[in-house]
Amino acid sequence: MNHPFMDSVSAGLGERGIATLRYQFPFMERGSRRPDPPQAAQATVRAAVAVACSLMPGVAMFAGGKSFGGRMTSQEQAESALTAVRGLIFLGFPLHPAHKPSQQRAEHLAQVNCPMLFLQGTRDELADVALMRTVAERLGARTTLQFFDDADHSFHVRVRSGRTNKQVLDSMLDAIAAWTTTR
Repeated sequence: MNHPFMDSVSAGLGERGIATLRYQFPFMERGSRRPDPPQAAQATVRAAVAVACSLMPGVAMFAGGKSFGGRMTSQEQAESALTAVRGLIFLGFPLHPAHKPSQQRAEHLAQVNCPMLFLQGTRDELADVALMRTVAERLGARTTLQFFDDADHSFHVRVRSGRTNKQVLDSMLDAIAAWTTTR
């Protein structure tokens, strides 16, 4: 939760008037590289949403996360709706393992009954652009998909892109702020 990217996202959303609650998955707390089993990760998501709701009752809540965190959030939302969550926000949804294109990791999204915002880099090795478009089209009107040209899974862009990582981050944060005001 203290990764520089997450710090920047939290600070940037704060500048846009959006409060955030960051938390650690147990495997990160232990310093392990092996992710928690889905059941444990999803329970962590549910507990974090409950804490957010208790700290800010009556405030519009959005849940999501970067990569694994976003996927675990959507799986928990699909399993049993997270109380008070108006929508899900994904920063680099990990659609498939690197170099193994598939849509299997998106199958549960059909059971998510709230708006979803997917922010994806066009060079993300964990989310083929064409497959992400197919997923978004299948999910229909409740889905917003926005690509960031030349960004990878960490939203880094090459110098030759003509943009900086900071410019990409600011564009992402602006997209989140605009999207949340319409939900």
